[in-house]
Amino acid sequence: MARPPLTLAALATAAVAGLEVRAARAHSRGAGGAFDAVELHATDGRHLLIRAPRSQTAESEQSSDLVALRALTPGIRSRLPFAVPQFVGQAPIGPTRAVVTEFIPGAGRTADELTGSPELAADVGRAIAAIHALPSGFVGDAGLPRRSANEAREAAVAIIDRASDTGRLPAALVRRWEEATDDDTLWRFAPTVVNGQLGADSFLVEGDRVTGVIGWSGLGHDDPAHDLHWVLTSTGASAERTLGAYLEARAGGADAELARRALLYGELELARWLLHGVDTHDDEVIEDAVGLLDGLVASVHDHSSESLTTDTGPVLAVADVERMLDETPREGLPRESGATMLTDSYDVSELRRHLTEGDDAEDAERDLGLTAPIPLDLSDWGDAAPETTESASDPAGGTTTRDRSA
Repeated sequence: MARPPLTLAALATAAVAGLEVRAARAHSRGAGGAFDAVELHATDGRHLLIRAPRSQTAESEQSSDLVALRALTPGIRSRLPFAVPQFVGQAPIGPTRAVVTEFIPGAGRTADELTGSPELAADVGRAIAAIHALPSGFVGDAGLPRRSANEAREAAVAIIDRASDTGRLPAALVRRWEEATDDDTLWRFAPTVVNGQLGADSFLVEGDRVTGVIGWSGLGHDDPAHDLHWVLTSTGASAERTLGAYLEARAGGADAELARRALLYGELELARWLLHGVDTHDDEVIEDAVGLLDGLVASVHDHSSESLTTDTGPVLAVADVERMLDETPREGLPRESGATMLTDSYDVSELRRHLTEGDDAEDAERDLGLTAPIPLDLSDWGDAAPETTESASDPAGGTTTRDRSA
């Protein structure tokens, strides 16, 4: 049963010394949230939010969130172009506790709305990049989880194995996902600070600007693609701009296969949804997940879903290359203009990786005559590099899609 707003308002005065509340109202961005939440206006002008979990799962999430918020020191927060909830106090309520934080203004948006306009989509991309650019030292100091690239791959494999063991995962998806986890090229990346639970419901927005990011229970050092999976599965008209702004803000710090891993994580959210249904013995959730997985299989079969691997096709032997060149007509080649035909073969993805991971990426790009970062080799994002801007700075639901403000 939901707790009355006046009850939580009174509890807030016990949680925060000297607090006098002049107005209180229920706060929620959606029905059936995991928390009872009340927005408070204090007589001293402060604007606060008190939240009490409704379940054991929500209580565990709240505890992890508190650890993360305490790790985000003022110095770390100053590096972010948006607000992060600030812990103010807490008080027991029944078998759990209610937590008071500073209120962050802004409205929630769906994934498609966040990526619907170029301006907002770009600001979302810059916001994510700012998280990934944070120095990682504080993560270890706070005892937050750290995961290597290989451990990230092993975690993905574990989800696939568990989902496969349910007997409800289509064989086509098992093959698709196993091929992705077997592709060594996909897992050559440098971990960064990540929110870890980032989704469309993490962002608070005013106009075309991100005002805050909430829900930090997954804060750690991990694969940056985790925070982008929801972008790859959104259908907003400017979803490409979100990724483009992110890459621009990272200034060469993103690996070349980040988008493929993000797409893999987005698909694995369906496996997580299936596992949630199995673990909770919820037949309705299971059937919903099975339907979504069948839809994904259909998109894989009709080739409307992007490949998750970096397979470039068969490699020709030297004799095959020579024979191909001998059979190539030469009449159309320019002879007087001084033009030359490049016959040296090289791996573009490997070149891109060195450009993005090396310390001298900008110098390398200039030496190669590149005026913009090499775009990701994903047809959905187009062939052009992300446009320059003047501004500086979970899919079915379940356990990964939550109403964090309620």
